[in-house]
Amino acid sequence: MGNSDAEIELKFDADEGFELPDLADLPGVAQVPPAEVHDLEAVYYDTADYRLAVNRHTLRRRTGGHDAGWHLKRPRSGGFRSELQEPLGEPGTVPEALRRLVEVHTRGRDLVPAVHLSTRRTATELRDSSGAVLAEIAQDDVTAELPDVDGRDGEVKRWSEVEAELVGGDLALLEAVRARLVAAGARLSDAPSKLGRALGDRVPAAAAPQVAADSAGEALLAYLRDRVDDLIAHDPLVRVDAPDAVHQMRVSCRRLRTVLAAFRPVVEAGESDPGENEPLRAELQWLGEVLGAARDSEVVRDRLLASVAAQPPELVLGPVQSFLTETFSTRYRAAHDTALETLGSPRYFALLDSLDALVSTPPRGPRAGEPATEVLRKQLRRTYRRIKRHVDEARAAEGEHRGELFHEVRKSAKRARYAGDAAAEALGDQAEDYAKAMKAVQEVLGDYQDGVVARQELRALAVAAHLDGQNAFTYGRLHALEQVAGERALEKFDGAWRQAKRSRVK
Repeated sequence: MGNSDAEIELKFDADEGFELPDLADLPGVAQVPPAEVHDLEAVYYDTADYRLAVNRHTLRRRTGGHDAGWHLKRPRSGGFRSELQEPLGEPGTVPEALRRLVEVHTRGRDLVPAVHLSTRRTATELRDSSGAVLAEIAQDDVTAELPDVDGRDGEVKRWSEVEAELVGGDLALLEAVRARLVAAGARLSDAPSKLGRALGDRVPAAAAPQVAADSAGEALLAYLRDRVDDLIAHDPLVRVDAPDAVHQMRVSCRRLRTVLAAFRPVVEAGESDPGENEPLRAELQWLGEVLGAARDSEVVRDRLLASVAAQPPELVLGPVQSFLTETFSTRYRAAHDTALETLGSPRYFALLDSLDALVSTPPRGPRAGEPATEVLRKQLRRTYRRIKRHVDEARAAEGEHRGELFHEVRKSAKRARYAGDAAAEALGDQAEDYAKAMKAVQEVLGDYQDGVVARQELRALAVAAHLDGQNAFTYGRLHALEQVAGERALEKFDGAWRQAKRSRVK
């Protein structure tokens, strides 16, 4: 992966002949060297239906200036953007490192030239007393050439603009630059980028679905949109194996599945099309399971390595730590490779399209238009009744079957927690307290279930170590410790469940 930087800049419209005001007296500025003039040529790439532009991404190959190469700009919080760079390479060949980061939007579509920009740039640097660059002011005269697309004739557009970008300075300097440029006649631009200005109305505007205010449909649609955005945001992070990315993307799948199941009277048309979201829930489960293989390897590895590190050295017989590390690292790499293949598959792209369709239309359930507080409260009560039924069954069971039933309690608690999160905006503290209590139940039983899985793995590791000629004593010791930890986790369950009962939605 090439360089990656957060880009903090302001863009201004300027009339032809705009003159840059004196900026030498701004806070922290000690030097303003003579301006440099650059001729820049850039080809912007997008799909034929402008999927990148719709999602506020820009991908270009630019020659000229000090940063020639491929550039990918993506939105980030605060209204700013991040930028990644790759070397020039061959014209027309998008670097693989950048292509895969936008695949969540392109979804198998070809990236083709969308705009050719020619820019005469006059660049002025603001430096401190040591000569370090604080900010760069770029005055650009731009010519944009758009190709023929879908029967629409090509166009040529021309305009002038000014960009002020922070380099080593702070936001106070950027604000001072803004005030000085506006006083000189520049105007803050509404155009998100040169590409956006060039494309104009070629980029379709997303229409917000009309939903009744304060309705259950409005509340859940907003929540669903946020979760879809989360899933899409974590896609490129999974591709570069960023920390916790697999886990967070998997959580997004689970939260979406929960809303579609727990709030069926809101999100499904009911009698006219019962179970209409079941295929979508099944695909989210499929994606979650693919991601889960990598995540589960991480969880077990970290748990067992921490347990080994806590043992007295004289009780760690043989290369236990290295054996664990290699075993689970190999398993994780294989699972992550499978996840990457999945994220490039037509099936995954179809799932993303289905999620787009889900959040671009109003919920069609028979109770979607009713008050959110009434409907969501009723559905949360249903999630409580479901988990209570599982708790009663688990407490009445014996032997190994009891452990399996407590695993079902854990899964129900997780669904109840996510349902509470989905209703929190409408119900406030009532839903938040419910979700918090169910999270505690989930975590207690999660510790228990992680111990069950760890014991299974330790038995297999002990056999493998023995067959490899190693001493298996430590694996047996860890197995016994996991069994004790599991029993203690179950002892904590009663307290967590009492709090959950007190926090149930009434």
